[in-house]
Amino acid sequence: MSGHTRLSRRTLLATSGASAVVSAFPMPAIAQSPVELSIGILSSSSDIGIFLADVKGWFKEEKIIAKPITFNSGVNMVAPMSAGQLDVGAGSVTAGLYNAAARGFKMRVVADKASSQPGYGVNKCLISKRHVQSGRYKELKDLKGMKVGMNGPGNSNWGSLWGALKVAGLKLSDVETVDLSYPDHVLAHQNNTLDASFTIEPHGTRTLMEGYAIEATSDDKTRPYHAVAQLLYPEKIAGNRDLGTRFMRAYLRGVRYYHAALKDGKLAGPNAEEIIQVLTANTPTKDPQVYRTIVPNGIDPDGKINVATLKEDWDVYNQMGWIQNGATVDQVIDMSFVEAALKDLGPYKKS
Repeated sequence: MSGHTRLSRRTLLATSGASAVVSAFPMPAIAQSPVELSIGILSSSSDIGIFLADVKGWFKEEKIIAKPITFNSGVNMVAPMSAGQLDVGAGSVTAGLYNAAARGFKMRVVADKASSQPGYGVNKCLISKRHVQSGRYKELKDLKGMKVGMNGPGNSNWGSLWGALKVAGLKLSDVETVDLSYPDHVLAHQNNTLDASFTIEPHGTRTLMEGYAIEATSDDKTRPYHAVAQLLYPEKIAGNRDLGTRFMRAYLRGVRYYHAALKDGKLAGPNAEEIIQVLTANTPTKDPQVYRTIVPNGIDPDGKINVATLKEDWDVYNQMGWIQNGATVDQVIDMSFVEAALKDLGPYKKS
């Protein structure tokens, strides 16, 4: 491909001038003492199921004490999970994770955390406003030759890039990519360091609100139902059926509560303001208006994962040379914890 570089935040700075009702169900008697679980998160809006399970007390009901730890990318969660230092991961299934699984890291991909449901695209394709004003960009095929912001090699953001380029009749080698944390995408567009980016919310909408870029497309249009981020269980949880199911019950209750806030592609449902308060308290974006403006991410309310899109992403990683005798998608998927939780919760019914 034409180039792939990593920009540090220092480099960028130097260039700067009504509540939803959750159905009650009988809770099994739990004799265990509370167990503390460290949870790797991205501190993004797609972590909402975890935030709500904690804030609403559903983790507490399951005798779980949640300790969130923020990472810039799911790529960086692999090592601490494999070393037993991180109990649950909440990020995209990365090439590194497949490679670690092939080396004996016992990990399972167990539930949806963010997926591009219709009208709720997780990743926005942003184009620098200067290229729109100059006429350099008119349609997706004009991505060719552009410097595109990503957030690290070998994660689902590359699947989003691949999907948009495929629609445009382009290949991954037709663009140059630059690795940045998602918050730094905003700064990079401000400084004209990037030509384009694939950026998750709320950082995508922040960039648009500041007037630095325009939205060319989004994941729900170029890759409908793309499985962007997932819940990951390393051995401590995957090897403990009871604990893994308890965590999943609490998590899915949070996801379903979040669903009541979704309306017409916005956080505009009956409990939306409560959700916005939780997000501003638990993410770096503290302006509630940003969350009222964003297109929130989709999450399957039954935790189901679109496995076909994970396999497409795996093919992208393999094409880029990031899969090194790695495990396959089928070898790491385990929906049994979702299925066990749904026996208590029942299938989701929209109220």
